[in-house]
Amino acid sequence: MKTQYYTATSLDGFIATEDDSLDWLFPLGDGQQSSYEEFIAEVGALAMGSTTYEWVLRNTDMVSAEMGTAWPYTQPAWIFSSRDLPVVDGGDIRFARGDVRAAHAEMRSAAGTKNIWIVGGGDLAGQFFDAGLLDEIIVQVGAASLGSGKPLFPRRVLHPSLQLTSVQRMGSHMVELRYDVVK
Repeated sequence: MKTQYYTATSLDGFIATEDDSLDWLFPLGDGQQSSYEEFIAEVGALAMGSTTYEWVLRNTDMVSAEMGTAWPYTQPAWIFSSRDLPVVDGGDIRFARGDVRAAHAEMRSAAGTKNIWIVGGGDLAGQFFDAGLLDEIIVQVGAASLGSGKPLFPRRVLHPSLQLTSVQRMGSHMVELRYDVVK
C-alpha cells in the first residue's frame, strides 16, 4: 500500500490557474495515452482538498459527460475542509479537518491493500509529506506555461528526498514523472 500524489502540472509548476481553472489541461491530454486507468484500479481511498472538491461541484455537467456520473469515484473519499460543503450524490464522501494523520489512519483501513490517492491540491499533498505519510509523487507535465496559479507542491524539498523511478512519454504534449519519497 502506498500513499500517492497523482496530478498534472504545467511546465512552470502550476496545477491550476489563480481562479482554480483546469481548462489549460484538457487540450493537452489523451486518456488513452495516460496511466490513469491502471492507477485508479489500484486506489482504495482518496483525499481531496476543498478547492479540488469545489471544482468537481462546479463542473458536474462536464464530469458527468466524461465519466457518466457526477461523482467519478467508487472509492471512499475524505474531503479536507474547514467549511461545511454540500455532498455530491452517489459518492462515499467523508469530511475531515485538521491534522492529516488521523484521517490517513481511517483511509488506510478503508483502502485495505490498495493505495491512497492524494487527488489535490498541492498544499494537501504537502501536508501528507510533512507528516511523513507520502510515499510517491506521480506528476504529468503538460506542454503549457501558466505564469502563475496554484503551485504543484508548495514545499521546499531538497535532495535526497525524491528519487526518480520512471519517465514516460504520453503523446506529444505530456510526460509522466514518478518519484519515490525517500524516508
